[in-house]
Amino acid sequence: MTGEHVGNNFFLDADCIGQNRGEVATRLLLELNEDVAGNFVDQSIDEIISENAEFFAQYTTVIACDVPEKILLGLSAALWRMKIPLLVCRSYGMMGYMRLAIREHTIIESHPDSSHADLRLDQPFTSLCHFCDSLNLDQMNKKDHSHTPWLVIIYKYLQSWIKQHGSPPKNYKEKNLFKDLIKSGVRTNKEGVPELEENFDEAIANVNTAVLPTKVPSEIQAIFEDTACCSLTSESSNFWIMARALKDFTSNEGKGCLPVRGSIPDMTSDSSRYISLQQCYKNQADQDSMAVWSRTQQLMASLGKDEPIEPIRDSKQSCKRHQSSLKTSLVSGIITEEDVKLFCKNAAFLRVVRCRSLADEHNSNTAKTNHLGMYLEDSDNNDLVLYILLRGVDRFYTEYNRYPGYHNEDVETDISKLKVHVNQLLQEWNLAPLIKDDYIHEMCHYGAAELHSVAAYVGGAASHEIIKVITGQFVPFNNTYIYNAIKQTSMVVEL
Repeated sequence: MTGEHVGNNFFLDADCIGQNRGEVATRLLLELNEDVAGNFVDQSIDEIISENAEFFAQYTTVIACDVPEKILLGLSAALWRMKIPLLVCRSYGMMGYMRLAIREHTIIESHPDSSHADLRLDQPFTSLCHFCDSLNLDQMNKKDHSHTPWLVIIYKYLQSWIKQHGSPPKNYKEKNLFKDLIKSGVRTNKEGVPELEENFDEAIANVNTAVLPTKVPSEIQAIFEDTACCSLTSESSNFWIMARALKDFTSNEGKGCLPVRGSIPDMTSDSSRYISLQQCYKNQADQDSMAVWSRTQQLMASLGKDEPIEPIRDSKQSCKRHQSSLKTSLVSGIITEEDVKLFCKNAAFLRVVRCRSLADEHNSNTAKTNHLGMYLEDSDNNDLVLYILLRGVDRFYTEYNRYPGYHNEDVETDISKLKVHVNQLLQEWNLAPLIKDDYIHEMCHYGAAELHSVAAYVGGAASHEIIKVITGQFVPFNNTYIYNAIKQTSMVVEL
């Protein structure tokens, strides 16, 4: 531990100088949370890779911070072979950088920011038809009429529309006419003034989102067509086994549709009819998930995984159902009925993330040069220039064993040296040297400084991504994240 380490790390103080850096950092970090365990290894990364690369096999995920390019590529190659996710983090002057390297990451609970309710009004299932058909709007009293769920109202008028036009309203003009049709159903008082019926207002407001064609999303169709789904083996993960069962269900029992999600939005209604309507969707969802569960069992048996499949009853795992997704992603050979229910509930939101390896990115023959060239054409407004500069900095370090501008007296001479490395990199990619000298100067003036604010931002963003990877929830970025602290902008690009 040196004075430089103390200067750029607020955890450390002058008493730490001379002590083992890993030991001090571990001790201080553990003080933040008594429930967290940690350890340090007094050995360099390249030594561990060369002597015992299997050391990393004990970890779920590896985070590498400010590791030189040569060592990073060796570490990445070892982790890539072991299928262990790697997150590279870097804080360099006024820029932040993260790179996720993961062969395959499957997500069941992706938690999309926005999604439409799964109502199936264009393809209503039997129990929904029976419930809605059992209600007669014309014969209801004023109270019942004004408390009929808007979902039932849309269903009723949609059946009338289909009888007249042959299909549900599709475009803006037809939906406006359909809204007028619903509006005509609002009752009037003795003076001919429309009654205040909030449920009809809700029905009109929800036409655009409720009257939509039920279809398999493109992301899910891509999963169905994926080789991992079409060609299962005894080594297939639980995600792909359930995905294949889901695909087979969609082609057969589902008649081209995914399992019903089983939930409905809040709406103006009396309790009894809302609960009955909700029960229709829940029962259909249970029926669909049972069909997928049956197909999953058949697939497990065909793959030689037909041992008893029982839910894990460990209290720590069963206390929160959302942990089922983590268990499903990581444990091979154990699929419970609860796992399948969760899978079906999120069937429309399944995601698969496959990142390119760092070896492919750093190989000039496999690098996405066309992608880089397209961004460079507008270098003034694009943060990808910072990525290219950082790659040039790494080459500089490889040759001189120090970063450009690290010593104040070398700043001016390092500018030309860094420019040579950046231009060589662009030449290998068959790209014109379009990067302005101002960027080169700025990188040298940084001198590899790690600023508190930038490091804190990158650390916070990295912690979010790691939680996504470990829990199997939400979708991590793919695969490069760049942060510009000067402009307060960021971008994600697949390199």
